[in-house]
Amino acid sequence: MEPIDPVEEKWRVPSAERQGTPERAPRALRARRRRLTTGLVLGLFLAALEAGVVAPVMPTIVRDLGGARLYGLPFAIYLLLATVSAPLWGRASDRYGRLRLYQTGVALFLTGSALCGAARTMGALVLGRAVQGLGAGALQPLTFTLIGELYPLAERARVQGFISAVWGLSGLLGPTLGGALVQWASWRWVFYLNLPFGLLAAALVGLRRDPAPGAAPVDLAGALAFTAASTALLLGLELRYPTWTAVGLLGLGVALREQWRSPHPLVPLRHLRAGLPHVALAGNLLAGAAYFGSVAYVPLFAQAKGASPAASGLLLTPLIVGWTGASIVASRLLPRVGVGRLALGGFALLSLGFLALALTAPAPLGWAVPAGLAVGVGMGFAMLSLFVGAQEVTGRAALGAVTAGLLFARSLGGAVGLAAFGALLGDAVVRGGPALVAGLTRVFAAGAGLAALAGWLARGLLRRSVTSPATHRRPPQRS
Repeated sequence: MEPIDPVEEKWRVPSAERQGTPERAPRALRARRRRLTTGLVLGLFLAALEAGVVAPVMPTIVRDLGGARLYGLPFAIYLLLATVSAPLWGRASDRYGRLRLYQTGVALFLTGSALCGAARTMGALVLGRAVQGLGAGALQPLTFTLIGELYPLAERARVQGFISAVWGLSGLLGPTLGGALVQWASWRWVFYLNLPFGLLAAALVGLRRDPAPGAAPVDLAGALAFTAASTALLLGLELRYPTWTAVGLLGLGVALREQWRSPHPLVPLRHLRAGLPHVALAGNLLAGAAYFGSVAYVPLFAQAKGASPAASGLLLTPLIVGWTGASIVASRLLPRVGVGRLALGGFALLSLGFLALALTAPAPLGWAVPAGLAVGVGMGFAMLSLFVGAQEVTGRAALGAVTAGLLFARSLGGAVGLAAFGALLGDAVVRGGPALVAGLTRVFAAGAGLAALAGWLARGLLRRSVTSPATHRRPPQRS
């Protein structure tokens, strides 16, 4: 009979189903894992799709509901709440169990979708997007955490690679689907369409008993302080309010210091400080700043060189396809190559890709395609290997918090990178033409530097390798 990893003990089939031939239980277990994984992937796809599908329908929504002055708020409130709530969901799942909180997240996401679809004013739409974002904050970290518990290393890498591909596909399909729904139906179906698929995802995941990993209670005051500081920082960066940004940075510093002292922290800094999780945290922060901070300006770069808006949007395709394809390839390579080599190779490609974008900025736009592909491939290799490796060495009692912490670091890095690179551009956005191309050259060069720094921090991983099955996972620790 196939060995079942101790981490999967709570997912074993009932004893009645294990009776009979020795082969029956593993087959039943695999069938349950496939059903659960299908539901998780479907839920994550909806959350990822919702981040991009709304953009092409917003002009129609504004014409229908009014409230043009709130145009950007439905985007910002969704992304903000999805980001700042992720550590709360992850840590709470360590205490109260993954599945029940996942289903709560799905319920919130679908409630928000229904509110958005039924909205009669822009204020009601913003409220619905806020509820949606709060639910979406649960779906991504809890999906990756559940996958981390369900599968040993070799299988988990393949599943997470597939999930990364689904995430990339949602980025490609979102704008197209939104435009098609507006043209052939109504903008309200952008939100209503989530309901049947979200209910299907919830049904596939199921409502069976989910034993909690057993983490200690969370320091509520510290968790609220961390969340408030993160919210102020992200809002300040998003809206370019220096006062809010400064308050957020100061508050986050104080909150993290208290998190370090707390016996029951929201962010398990002691787990993230050691070895591979520490490198994964720094790598996600730096790579998130380099990638998301730079990629936002790629269409602007193309238009500055004379491309049409449609063509400039297509220039993002090599980055998305590169990340998606590399995640799938990395999932196959990881058990044989190891975390260290794959992460370092990814950061090297990421840095070289940005450097190529900087050096070829004055050249014809076609040169940006292979450079963008290298950037995407580098992100796929580095992010998947660090993510899976960090999960592999983390005990169950902190797995949700560590997973959410890595995702939060990547999102925070993206917000910081976007603000920093915007300051680096200065008034070049307004001046356009050669000034803009020169400014974006500096942005891409800065991205190359951040990726190189991440690679330098990851160099120590070459001395250790996480390629063994999950039997080498650290025993559960309380935090």
